[in-house]
Amino acid sequence: MKLRKVSVAAAAALALVGTATACSNDSGDKLKVGIKIDQPGMGQKTPNGEFAGFDVDVARYIAKELGYDEKDIEFVETKSADRENALKNGDVKFIVATYSITPEREEKVDFAGPYFLAHQDLLTRADDKITKGTDLNGKKLCSVSGSTSAQNLKEGKDGKPGIAPKARLQQYGTYSECISGLANGAIDALTTDDSILAGYAAQKQNQGKFKLSGLQLSNENYGVGVKKGDKETIDKINKAIEKMVSSGAWEKAVEKNLGAADYKNEPAPKIGEIKN
Repeated sequence: MKLRKVSVAAAAALALVGTATACSNDSGDKLKVGIKIDQPGMGQKTPNGEFAGFDVDVARYIAKELGYDEKDIEFVETKSADRENALKNGDVKFIVATYSITPEREEKVDFAGPYFLAHQDLLTRADDKITKGTDLNGKKLCSVSGSTSAQNLKEGKDGKPGIAPKARLQQYGTYSECISGLANGAIDALTTDDSILAGYAAQKQNQGKFKLSGLQLSNENYGVGVKKGDKETIDKINKAIEKMVSSGAWEKAVEKNLGAADYKNEPAPKIGEIKN
């Protein structure tokens, strides 16, 4: 009987150890996850210090499936130019940050997923008559430093000519500045991934002011960035994504974060399915 009690106590102790191990990463620290903090609807740090957006919800779901409690997650801002180094240096375990899977990036990091398919699109004022890319000729198109989306529209990409060579590019520092310029008439259109545009359009103060054109100018396969060679983590994340989709949590997260923009999202992509 005593032996039984000891065994039960030992089992309980082992269970506690197992739980603690499951809730910590290899170094015993918190699980550090890279996100964007300035993309409403996808990844944003709100004025009260909380994190919100579809990418954040995906990151939380994955973390939970990996065995981490909410309190054990540390979100780390990873700007586009810093993502590969953040993974290489071990600053974060994985990145969920509108991170398109491309051959160039796959030379430096690995990806789980994809978990979302976005397209380059246009955001215009709700009462504007811009309905196709060529309508941008002669119009003022917002370009953000470091982004090639607007330049692709003007000059073309992959050997294809630009669809709006006479568009007048206006250089702004952030997408938020572009949104302000769009609202006050300083620019006529903003272009980047439709998921990002939908996030801005879905903000309470912007609802009804802007519209997406739905042009699908490119395919952007969002993946979860992982350190090169970390196959174990990739396999676990892929299983978590599949569970998020099959459980309906994925669709609920899209609706919660982007639904107010009347955004017509693509169905969840299959793991490993890249659309060019």
